[in-house]
Amino acid sequence: MARKLKTYQTSLGFFDLAMAAPSMKAALEAWGADSNLFHQGAAKESDDPDVIAAAMAKPGVVLRRPVGSDGSFSEHAELPTHLGGGGPTKAARKSKGPKAKKPSSRPVDKVAERKAAFDYERERRSRELERATEEAARQKDRERRQQAINKAQAALDKAEQEHAKQAAAIQAEVEAIEKRSQAEKARWDKEKERLEAALRRARG
Repeated sequence: MARKLKTYQTSLGFFDLAMAAPSMKAALEAWGADSNLFHQGAAKESDDPDVIAAAMAKPGVVLRRPVGSDGSFSEHAELPTHLGGGGPTKAARKSKGPKAKKPSSRPVDKVAERKAAFDYERERRSRELERATEEAARQKDRERRQQAINKAQAALDKAEQEHAKQAAAIQAEVEAIEKRSQAEKARWDKEKERLEAALRRARG
C-alpha cells in the first residue's frame, strides 16, 4: 500500500525546494542533501496550502523557486534577481520565519491524497527502473570491454608463445651451425697441417 505523502520544504543554493514525499529521509535523498537538514532547522514540513497543492500535483518531483521569494514552485525556476543586494529582502525575511502562512483550513481531499501517494510510488519505481536499466547497460558495456580485453590478451599471449618457440628453434639452428663450423674448422686445421707437411717433404 502506498504511504501517505507529506510536503517538505528547504532552501539549498539559489533555490527554495519543495516536494511531496512519504518521509523526511526520502525528501533529503531527493534533494541530494548530505546532512539532516530537518535536525539543523533548515528544512520543515510545509503547511502552506499553495506549496502543498503544487507538490501533491507532482509527487516525488523536486520543485523550485528563487530563494527568498514567495512565488509559486515549479520544476524549472529562474535564478533569483536580488542576489547582489546588501541584505535579505522583505520576502526573504518573511520566508525565514517559522510559518510563512497560516495552516490551510480547506478540507483534506482523501482521494487526491491517495492519488498523490500512488503517483509518488509510480515516480519512485520509474526512477528505480531507469537506474536499473542504466546500470544493466553499464554492466553489459563492462562485460563487452572485458571480453575484448580477454580476447586481445589471449592473442598477445599466443603470439608471445609462438615467438618464443620460433626464437628457440632459430637459436638451436644457430648453435648447430656454430657446432658444425667449429667441427669444420678443426677438420680443416688438421687437413691443412697434413697437406703442408706433405708439401714440405716434396720440396725436399
